[in-house]
Amino acid sequence: MLHAKLEPKVLDILKDKIQLIETDEGAIYLVGPIKLPVNLYGETVIFHWYCWLNRCQVTENYQDIIDQLSSANLAEYQQSSVLVYGDFKEADDALIRMHSICHTGDIFGSKRCDCGYQLKQSMQNIVDHGTGALFYLANHEGRGIGLFSKAMAYVLQENGYDTVEANESLGFVDDSRNYDDAIRVLKTLRTKPVKLMTNNPKKLEAMKNAGLPVSGREPLWGDQSEFNEKYLQTKIQRSGHIEEGNQPND
Repeated sequence: MLHAKLEPKVLDILKDKIQLIETDEGAIYLVGPIKLPVNLYGETVIFHWYCWLNRCQVTENYQDIIDQLSSANLAEYQQSSVLVYGDFKEADDALIRMHSICHTGDIFGSKRCDCGYQLKQSMQNIVDHGTGALFYLANHEGRGIGLFSKAMAYVLQENGYDTVEANESLGFVDDSRNYDDAIRVLKTLRTKPVKLMTNNPKKLEAMKNAGLPVSGREPLWGDQSEFNEKYLQTKIQRSGHIEEGNQPND
């Protein structure tokens, strides 16, 4: 692709929307906020959207970063993002969701899992709460094994394997997801306590181990059916998810 030097006006607009977050390996470049009107259960709700890119290069010369985008084939790689609602930075109490991408559930509405329900319901819960953020984690497909491997895991599940057995049979651990980048972005957007929407105590533990002030946990069960009954039970019995109605003190 040809590289055209950016006009000064274009760079001036973009650089005011980019934040640099340094990491041990390089930097996260966070772009936003961007006004995003969302159709949520028939109502239009205004969120503010951020997206981030993890790069080895650490520079505040954003022209260098932008110049590389057209040759980086980013469309072949997923980037994560976050939807923010309300006064997320300053509100005393905020509700967050660390949502792992689920191509089949979030996009196609698959009933094999509860992911699509959790995505929409967590957005609605944030709006009802008054402020919060939905982190959409793009490298978490299939608990971190990727979409193609997830398809193979589904084939095994159709032949009697449960979710954990299928992943392990393909050479993966049960859950290889990493929340480090999302936590760094969260710390950039907010320093006050947050309440986490999750059924997974490992997510809560990751937040607390990162030094985040966590005020509590809100369960997110729903959309249970004959198609995902075994999947949900496996989450509880094999992966340690907290069963609905069983609410330990946070």
